[in-house]
Amino acid sequence: MAGGKGQLNGFDLHNVEEEDHWISVSDLMAGLMMVFLFISIALMRSAFVERDKIQEVAVAYEQNQVAIYQALLDEFRDDLDKWGAKIDRASLSVEFLSPEVLFDRGKINLKPRFRHILSDFFPRYLAVLKRFRDSIQEIRIEGHTSSIWNNRTSEDEAYFNNMALSQGRTRSVLEYVYQLEQVGKDRPWIKKTIAAVGFSSSHPKVTAEGKEDLEASRRVSFRVITNAETQIRKIIEG
Repeated sequence: MAGGKGQLNGFDLHNVEEEDHWISVSDLMAGLMMVFLFISIALMRSAFVERDKIQEVAVAYEQNQVAIYQALLDEFRDDLDKWGAKIDRASLSVEFLSPEVLFDRGKINLKPRFRHILSDFFPRYLAVLKRFRDSIQEIRIEGHTSSIWNNRTSEDEAYFNNMALSQGRTRSVLEYVYQLEQVGKDRPWIKKTIAAVGFSSSHPKVTAEGKEDLEASRRVSFRVITNAETQIRKIIEG
């Protein structure tokens, strides 16, 4: 055989086989690279979709917060000063800030003036929130005290005494507004949605100098908590 073993008509069969082998390997690598590329594109697309969904919820959440705040402000703008109250936009809280109107020192019974305010405020409050019920997870009646109890108690004793006091006060508020004749038809929703919470002195008001404002810390708030987390979960899972 001309040219010797392993040669045919001037071609080296060994080199041809090596070239065929490397061509097969490169074809395989190219195919794998295309698979990885498609997987990467799919994952990126999924990540972008999830991001867009979360952004959609964030925008809807902010719009809903603004809408609730504006609705409360429109309803109560003319009453806040005479009630000694304000509406906090960030927490969607209506805060009653005049402790001398709310309760006697160390007592849980509502003072007559506060009863009168709640009789006017609460039915209107529920009426405003009715249009937002699908986005409301909870309404909290929050009781806050100063860190002071009396000169004979330690800091820890004062904290727990004030805890019991703040909890008793919010229960008194909830019991009073629940029994208002004007909200009789809303009592099932009230029981399901409104909670009375006492925070003792955990969230004090402070002055510009960073010191506790004892009077401002003694307050009662009605706070709306929206179900943004539930909405995010629904959109992502949907």
